[in-house]
Order: sequence, then structure tokens, then C-alpha cells
Amino acid sequence: MTTVDSSPALRERPVVVPPSLVPASADPAAVHALPYRPTFLKTAREYVALTKPRIIELLLVTTVPSMMLAYGGVPPLSLVLATLAGGTFAAGSANALNCYLDRDIDVLMARTGKRPLVTGTVSPRGALVFGLVLGVVAVAFLALAVNVVSAALALFAILFYVVGYTMILKRRTPQNIVWGGIAGCLPTLIGWSAVTGTLDWAPVILFGIVFLWTPPHYWPLSLRFRQDYAAAGVPMLPVVATPQAVSRQIVIYAWAMVAWSLLLVPVASTGPVYAVAALVLGGMFLLEAHRLHARAKAGVANLAPMRLFHGSITYLSLLFVAVALDPLLRF
Repeated sequence: MTTVDSSPALRERPVVVPPSLVPASADPAAVHALPYRPTFLKTAREYVALTKPRIIELLLVTTVPSMMLAYGGVPPLSLVLATLAGGTFAAGSANALNCYLDRDIDVLMARTGKRPLVTGTVSPRGALVFGLVLGVVAVAFLALAVNVVSAALALFAILFYVVGYTMILKRRTPQNIVWGGIAGCLPTLIGWSAVTGTLDWAPVILFGIVFLWTPPHYWPLSLRFRQDYAAAGVPMLPVVATPQAVSRQIVIYAWAMVAWSLLLVPVASTGPVYAVAALVLGGMFLLEAHRLHARAKAGVANLAPMRLFHGSITYLSLLFVAVALDPLLRF
């Protein structure tokens, strides 16, 4: 790969020029004069990357099960698709605006070093406009195709993630991910309200599961990339606390999450499918959390925190699959 300087914003990295764009006869000394002209598809791919598709996938995993629990079965496909589309646009808007606001620290971290605003393949202005337009489209679409309650919740999710978490909490407090995680809990409420037009205690329980799940999901990742956050000046808990203290907090939140998840059984009158899944999956989550804490207390150099990080994704996905299947498999 050869690079050329491109600086749409301060502290951005040089744009990578694919070898296919460099003529074979080009003078290496003159390569810096070659402009980077990506195709439409490559540019579209970079803008999609701003939305953090993997995070959106996890958010949508909680939306459909919430809808199925509210409906007591499978809701109309048109409603499901409209809710998922609006939720995708809303989450994409929040993530793109997060990339825009965090571009100064993303350039300092290896984990985020390939994001479009860091490499310069998307300009800050382009990312800002893209994020704002996605947000407007998301709220308007949900209001017209679903209902006003879901649209209002989506708007709150965008504002809380962008302003509450990214602009206020992230760089000021080690509890940033705890309270900032509220935005990621809202798809449970959006899914329920899409079906009923209102809220109830059952979606509040689902909201609480994701809320209590977020710290023991994200702190292992922060342990793995502790040096990244320290270099960027972001006070994630693993930056300001010892691994023992962090793992202790992970265990506390994990126990609270499992206990809270069982409240759905009496509140939503769920059947054995969900109850068994909550107990088995919760037990596996707790086992891995305690293993991490044991390694931290023993001073093991390789804590292997990503085992819990990846396991937490499996836990949430399967638990909400159980939420979706439960009303279909009650006898």
C-alpha cells in the first residue's frame, strides 16, 4: 500500500491508496501527487461502516423478541420490517454522530484506527450530515410507519447516546458505560411500543436486563484495550481501577442481571422455555464472570477478558431468542 496525505480534519491519518490505483510506471517519489478517487460502492461501504453494523445487529436482536412478547406471537411482518428499518436508521445515526465527535480520540487507539474518519475516506462534514439525515429519516419514518411513541423513544435514544454518553459522560467519568448504556436498552421499549402503542412493566424488565448486561459486557473489552483508552485519555473503569476491582464489579453486575432477568417470569407470565433459558444461560455467564475475577485476583498476566466479552453476546442473543420463542411454545 502507498499513502497520500489527506487532512479533512486535524490529526487524521493518511488515506490508503490501493495498489490497483497506482500506475505500474509511476515514479514512487511522485505517488504523493496521486489523488484517491474511490468508487461509489467503496464510498457507500465507508459510510455504512460509520453506522457500526455489528452493534446495530445486537441492538435489533432485542427488538423483535420484545415485539413478539407484546403481541403474544408473531406480529404482522410489515410492522416488524418497519420497526427494524426505523431502528436501524436511528442506531446508525447515533453511531455515525459518535464517530464524528470521537474522531480526535479514535485516531489515538488501535481498536478504532481503521474507522473512516481516521483514515480520511469520509470527511467530518460528510459524517455529520450523514448522521443528522439518518436521524431525521429514522424519527419521521417511525412516526409515520409505526407510531409516535416509538418515534419519540428512538429520538431519545439518539440524543442520549450522542449528547449524554459521547459528549458528556464518556470523557468525564468511569461510570460512562453504565449510564451511557441506557441508549442501547431502548430498542426493547421501541419494540414493545411498536406493537402496543404504550409501555408496560414487561418491557421495563427487558430494558433492565440490557442495562445490567452492558457493564459486564463492555468492561471486559475495556480490559483488553485498556492501553488504548489510557492513551486517548478516556477514563474507562479499567483505566482508573485495578483488574481485581473491575472484575469484582463485573461479578456484581452479572449477579444483578441474572436475578433481574428472572423477574420476567412473574411479570410477563412467561413459560418454562424462558425460565429454563434464563437460569442456564445466566449460570454460564456467572461462571465465566467468576473465572475472570479469579484470574484477576491471582494476578494472572493474561486475563483473557474477551472470553467473557464474546460470551456475553451469546448470552444476550440466546436469552432474547427465548423471549421470542416462549409465547410460541407455551402449552
